[in-house]
Amino acid sequence: MATFLRNDIASLTEVTPTYDLGESYGPDLRLADLLTPELGDLELGYGTASGDLRLRTALAERHGVRPDQVVTTVGGMHAIFLLAYLVAEGGGQVVTTAPLFPLARNSYESVGADVRVIPLSFDDGYQLTVEHVRTHLTPDTKLVSLATPQNPSGVEVSRETLQQIVAVMSEICPDAYLMVDETYRTAAYGDDPIAETAVHLGSKVVVVASLSKCHGAAGLRVGWLVSTDDELVDQVVNAKFNTVVTGAPVTEALAVKVFEREDEILGVRRRWLADSLAVTDEWVRANQDLVEWVRPDAGALCCIRVRPAVSLDAFRAATAELSVRLADGDWFGDESRVFRLGFGFLPLVELKAALDALATALRKAVHAAD
Repeated sequence: MATFLRNDIASLTEVTPTYDLGESYGPDLRLADLLTPELGDLELGYGTASGDLRLRTALAERHGVRPDQVVTTVGGMHAIFLLAYLVAEGGGQVVTTAPLFPLARNSYESVGADVRVIPLSFDDGYQLTVEHVRTHLTPDTKLVSLATPQNPSGVEVSRETLQQIVAVMSEICPDAYLMVDETYRTAAYGDDPIAETAVHLGSKVVVVASLSKCHGAAGLRVGWLVSTDDELVDQVVNAKFNTVVTGAPVTEALAVKVFEREDEILGVRRRWLADSLAVTDEWVRANQDLVEWVRPDAGALCCIRVRPAVSLDAFRAATAELSVRLADGDWFGDESRVFRLGFGFLPLVELKAALDALATALRKAVHAAD
């Protein structure tokens, strides 16, 4: 029986602790932020397999493509799964990285793909190079799956590196697709520039993303896939129809409202993230005898590593006692001393309290180790 691997990251959807540093996105939008009178006249029938045209037009404008080169999906994971099913089912070779958002790798393994993993390390700042990718490519490669900024680290893959990867793929596996997960692309800090979409790097480049992380609208379950390969888009639309028929017209209509207010929504969130990043930076400096980090390039998350003086067992016990939640690095295929820390979810006052509690847990774990 085909199945999906289980991963303890599912615990993030369970009981919320007092101090939640495990989440990977900013504060949630509220339904009242988007409701307008005309939504009351929305008919609750089927939508279209490709997605609401207004929504696809908004996405097309932001990616510099045509609306018919955009497919809306039920969250970004739906887009990743459909692509995996179409290009890597039954043993197709997929090259990806670790650490990685575990549900992405689960999608590849669930369709029977031959998954080849590029290990990225904390010590190297999770930097991906074209040589990392080259050594894992073969003529049988069907898909290269990358995320930028990465989850869990928030580290970007530079545009130059992506261009180099496209070039080396055209030599070794010219029929393979490069999928770039751009879920955190617009989650820049303050006035930092937003990275360009990768979709124009070549006809074999596909980008996916969603409203879940940057826009605080995970509950809408709206994602998308963008490609200039019209044949692939047609296949994705057909695959979507055969899995969910259409998206939900209600949530797609609400997603249109998000994009109508996107500048305002993202402007507020970029300032929020910049302030939260500064608080986290200060906390790491104050506790550098016990913890270190890789500073993220964008997004609401980062990776921290507890130093050897800290007893891991005691640290886990102390965080549980103090009701502090982090995301374990081994969920993502990282080393056991690494944790994903989400700094964008809590308001500043609560973030500072959560980080204070985390520092207390670290100190308790040092005493336990002694």
